[in-house]
Amino acid sequence: MKLSTTDTAMTPWPLACTLGTAFRTLMMMGMLSAATFAVASGPAQQPYPHEGRLQTVGMPDDWANWRQTWQDLARQHGLQHVDTDMSSAEQIAKIEAERSQATVDLGDVGFEFGAIAKARGITAPFKPSTWQQIPEWAKDPEGHWVLAYTGTIAFAVNTRKVSAIPRSWAELFKGKYRVMIGEVGRASQANAAVLAAAVALGGDEQKLQPALQAFSTLAQRRDLLLVNPSPALMERAEADVFLLWDFNALSFRAKLPNKADYEVLIPADGSITSGYTTLINKNAPHPQAARLAREFILSDAGQLNLARGHARPIRIEALKLPVELQGLLLDGRQYAKARAVRPTLWTEEVKKLGRSWQRDVMGSAR
Repeated sequence: MKLSTTDTAMTPWPLACTLGTAFRTLMMMGMLSAATFAVASGPAQQPYPHEGRLQTVGMPDDWANWRQTWQDLARQHGLQHVDTDMSSAEQIAKIEAERSQATVDLGDVGFEFGAIAKARGITAPFKPSTWQQIPEWAKDPEGHWVLAYTGTIAFAVNTRKVSAIPRSWAELFKGKYRVMIGEVGRASQANAAVLAAAVALGGDEQKLQPALQAFSTLAQRRDLLLVNPSPALMERAEADVFLLWDFNALSFRAKLPNKADYEVLIPADGSITSGYTTLINKNAPHPQAARLAREFILSDAGQLNLARGHARPIRIEALKLPVELQGLLLDGRQYAKARAVRPTLWTEEVKKLGRSWQRDVMGSAR
């Protein structure tokens, strides 16, 4: 009997899998609860039932410490993994284009892209067993998307290249810094950087013009770089200031042989906090593996893996972060002027950002 995505979405993934095929089938059909399954099966000794392979997009090893999660899934469940890195927009485009010829099981996209993917009918719902510990604002009621971690836009400043460290957007735009922002309109990180600048300069999700005007000035001076930041680019000091999620800025810096050259900070006059959600492809070639991955990512172990990658776990209030992991995050006082993105507004407005950016920023530099 073929399982419906609705049935599997409403039943938490089992906490143990030592029963036979009949028990597994009943549970997946929604006829046996996870709690009943766990009691009947006893201690977990066998891996979750899955297809043995997971194909992801936009979840590279160096982003938020995904490497450790893939290693854990391979060691604990024998799950083999391969990823193709791409932006949020590219992930959705690929899943939508492939449809029934799918090669993608799971993706990881920016907050605003979760609702877009659901609206296009390309996602399968699934609620992990930790669902109740996830804030309401961070999940789709039906389980089509759910944030696993959050990030806040930060500056990674090469202190060897600048005479004065910009500690606010106002200082960044007032000075003559070479700034790397990334692919605005395509990458959630770059999009959020525009919004963060807008908020600091008096704008908001529906009023991006202050930021577009400020970035236009950089573009006219040829001081704006549209390549997505990476550790290699930071090592080569390709820019004075890199605009990144805090977890990327911190993890990239930690990998550098010249890490002492960089200071990571949250701009004092404002920033934006958002997050990333896994997307389970409606036509995933390995659907059980995709559900297992989401279950693990939202478990205590998966959430701590993200913290090791300098990302703030979405279930941080329910976790006990070891002291050594607390030290991997920025001082909480730096986030005083950061605010959460308004997802309902941003989901709509971000659709227009690519065109506005090309017209008002890049057009002015031609």
